[in-house]
Amino acid sequence: MNQRPTVAVLGLGAMGHAFAANLLKNDFTVFGWNRTRARGEDLLAAGLQLTDSAEQAVASADVVIAMLSDGDTTQAVLNDVLPQLKQGAVVCQMGTIGIAATEQLIATFKQRRPDAVFIDAPVSGTKAPAENAQILILASGDRQRAAAIEPVFAAISKGAKWLGEAGAGSKMKLVANAWLVSMVEGLAESTRLAEQLGFSPDDFWQVLDGGPLAAPYVKGKLAMIAGGEYPPQMHLTWALKDARLALEAAGDTAMPGLETIAALWQKAVDAGYGEKDLSVIYRYLQENKA
Repeated sequence: MNQRPTVAVLGLGAMGHAFAANLLKNDFTVFGWNRTRARGEDLLAAGLQLTDSAEQAVASADVVIAMLSDGDTTQAVLNDVLPQLKQGAVVCQMGTIGIAATEQLIATFKQRRPDAVFIDAPVSGTKAPAENAQILILASGDRQRAAAIEPVFAAISKGAKWLGEAGAGSKMKLVANAWLVSMVEGLAESTRLAEQLGFSPDDFWQVLDGGPLAAPYVKGKLAMIAGGEYPPQMHLTWALKDARLALEAAGDTAMPGLETIAALWQKAVDAGYGEKDLSVIYRYLQENKA
C-alpha cells in the first residue's frame, strides 16, 4: 500500500503506548483508547487522537491493535467494538492472552465479522525494545488479506515472524515465555550462588560475556540485580500470568520446573513484589531466604 493505514491502538500501557508513539513518529494517523485516559495524554502533542471509548477509536481505523492486560479484558473490548469496525478492517491482537481466549476470538470473528481479518500477533520483547521498535512480532493469520498490517509492523518492530494460521503466534509466545521465566529464575538462583561463593553479579557477567551463554537480556537483568533497582520492563505479575498460561497450554505434558517456579513467583507476588521487574525474584529469594 502506498498510503499509510489509519490505526487504532486499544490499550496504552507500556507496550501499547510504545506502539502508538512509534506509529506517530512514522506519520501514521493514530487513534488511541485506554481505560485510564491519562495514559495517552502525553502523546496528544505528537498527534494522538485520544478517544473516550474503544468504539470511537476503531470507527475509522483500517488497522486495530489490541494490547490489553489479559484474555478476559481483550475479549470484552473486542466484542464491544465488533459492530463499529470498518468493512475489511484488520484487527491485530498483540497481547499474551493464551490459547483458549485466542481461539474464542478467532471463532467470534468468523461468526460475527467474517469480512474483518483477525491477526494473532503477540510480541517477543519488553518495554525498552518496544520503545525502540526492536521487538519481534510472532504473527499468525491470513497474511494476504492483512496487507495493511505490514507498514504498521515495520513502524513498531524489527520484524515479524509469520507462523501460520491464526493462533500459532500465541502458541509460540507461550513457548518463548516459558523459556524466559525459567531463564530468569535460573539467573536469580545462579547469582545467589555466585555471591555465596564470593563473586559479584559483575564477576558472573564477565565470565559469561563473549561466550555462548551471554545475552543482552541477561546483562540487563544482572545490572538490575547489582543496582538493587527493578524498574519494570516486564512486571513479575504479568510474567507469572504467562507462566500459568503456558502450564495451562501444556495439558498433560509435565513441566515440573515451570510448576515449581510459578508456585514460588506466586508467593513473591503475594508478598508485594508483583509491580517490579520480574528479575526482582532475586530480591525475594534474598529477603525471604527461599
